[in-house]
Amino acid sequence: MGTTLIYDERSVYYGSFRNKWFPVSNLIAGHIPRYPADMTRILGITAHPDDEVGAFGGTLLLYHSQGIETYVICLTRGEAATNRGEAKSNQELASIRSAEFFASCKVLQITQAQILNYPDGGLNRQDFFSVVGDLTRRVREIRPDIILTMGPEGAITGHPDHSMASIFATMTFHWSARKNCYPEQLSESLMPHQARKLYYSTASFILPDRPPVSPPPCSATIDITQFLEEKIQASREHATQAPLMARFAQAMRKHGREELFHLAATNQPSVLKPETDLLAGLK
Repeated sequence: MGTTLIYDERSVYYGSFRNKWFPVSNLIAGHIPRYPADMTRILGITAHPDDEVGAFGGTLLLYHSQGIETYVICLTRGEAATNRGEAKSNQELASIRSAEFFASCKVLQITQAQILNYPDGGLNRQDFFSVVGDLTRRVREIRPDIILTMGPEGAITGHPDHSMASIFATMTFHWSARKNCYPEQLSESLMPHQARKLYYSTASFILPDRPPVSPPPCSATIDITQFLEEKIQASREHATQAPLMARFAQAMRKHGREELFHLAATNQPSVLKPETDLLAGLK
């Protein structure tokens, strides 16, 4: 898989690419700081750089403004993208998009962001047990209350990597709580962790020029009106994806004042009810 890239707003090391400075620190598995158990945390798990903006950028900004710690784990560096900016190779594109991801996360005021460096366009060919174990390790380190990801349909684009990120994140939500899953991690003082809720991002529309998808029904509506411009600003940090981001900004100003989610799992069995707060029901 290679070395993980990490950005942490509390301890940032800076590197540069094409004269643009961005936060980056090398991290090996098991070396994420242990955080106090009494802090509320939200973790987003995505497939590509820029997913963090489109899926739940406004929601992360909203909860950060309320004193909630926010985290994003991106599984790939986005080297297989169609839009490539000035990149001359996949490796160069991966470096540029990594820098863009960290710059976007800084605008979104993410507490900590990581890129795990799995192959873009190839998540469906990775060893399932290993990827979930990798994510389980990080959930046990970060210890989030809420996990956000995309739906198994692949979000509105139907991208297979989005689908796999959803499936990996879903099983991570369940297995990170169990002592019989990845028990070797327990010997490293990584205790099981049961997150409280799992949400899939969803949408109230589909794209006619994309593969057919069946989005999960909305159960939570989050008003992000006050953070709309910051979300659009974060999208602009993904300069290699400018043709897409221009359309994204236009759509956001027209339809993007709410982010929609589907409550996929909760550790307190209940009847599904409409929500306007992802923290609803948490003590």
